[in-house]
Amino acid sequence: MKKVLILAEHKKGSLKKASLELTGASKGMEVSAIVFGSDAKAAADDLAAKGVQNVFWVKDAKFDHYHPEAYAAAMDQVVSQVKPNIILGNASSLGKDLIAKMAARLDAPLAADCTEATIQPDIKLRRPFFSGKAVGTIEFEPAELVCITVRPNSLAPGEVSSTAGKVNELAVNFDFASSAVQFVGKTEGSSDKPDLTEAAIIVSGGRSMKTKENFKILNELADVLGAAVGASRAAVDEGLASHDMQVGQTGKTVNPKLYIANGISGAIQHLAGMRTSKVIVAINKDAAAPLFQKADYGIVGDLFVIVPLLTKEFKKLLGKA
Repeated sequence: MKKVLILAEHKKGSLKKASLELTGASKGMEVSAIVFGSDAKAAADDLAAKGVQNVFWVKDAKFDHYHPEAYAAAMDQVVSQVKPNIILGNASSLGKDLIAKMAARLDAPLAADCTEATIQPDIKLRRPFFSGKAVGTIEFEPAELVCITVRPNSLAPGEVSSTAGKVNELAVNFDFASSAVQFVGKTEGSSDKPDLTEAAIIVSGGRSMKTKENFKILNELADVLGAAVGASRAAVDEGLASHDMQVGQTGKTVNPKLYIANGISGAIQHLAGMRTSKVIVAINKDAAAPLFQKADYGIVGDLFVIVPLLTKEFKKLLGKA
């Protein structure tokens, strides 16, 4: 039986949905997981309840913030103990960096940013190339270890088995004081909306929003749908939205079930960050906007008229009126 090691992520102790997708993909295999942070007990317990046989919890508060060498040292300990055939993580900022680092340290092949992943009985992966203009299938020559990262919303969440696993506290001997990398501080946003990279629904705005205050109408629609709010690079460059909202090649790559683009022309840079969305809705006054060619549904019209109407109708449909 293949052995899988999952790099699990949490937010303030709550296991992220994207990590539950990884457990679902590992069903029926011998699965271990590692989770970091002094506040991660609930996440560790949740993983065990989902049938992950061995959950390694790095409880030390020094690991509350990502430190590449310290996290890699912890991963080294677990890898040497469980000897996995697959190291599996999300294509998040943490997963992209740490899983790639582990592939280099272990001299293992890496498949990054996959949008489709089957890992048993054989490994079958698909991922976009050339800013999403092409999608390729990835196969491996026989290897002792393979490292894989998968975009959120690409797999179905689920449990590994109905038998609960065990949480093991993992002590990691790492000298933070002598490390060339030092943690200075962290600033977090105060938004109560879903994380942009994990959101199932995203409402985005472009330069046509005209002012920062006008994003209010997108926030109102997002609140009704339980969505995250994004922005194009043009909107960010104009100061209409913060950089952490930027979707695109120089921003965040997203993979929602529904992407509603408002006043976004659909330049290649933006498409690179959202073209794998399951359903794309484009709202734009310009009928020739390139995004209409990629969109599943398009509305030609004034977003300042259409978006409030959508908000009103969704409130009725969802019983929030």
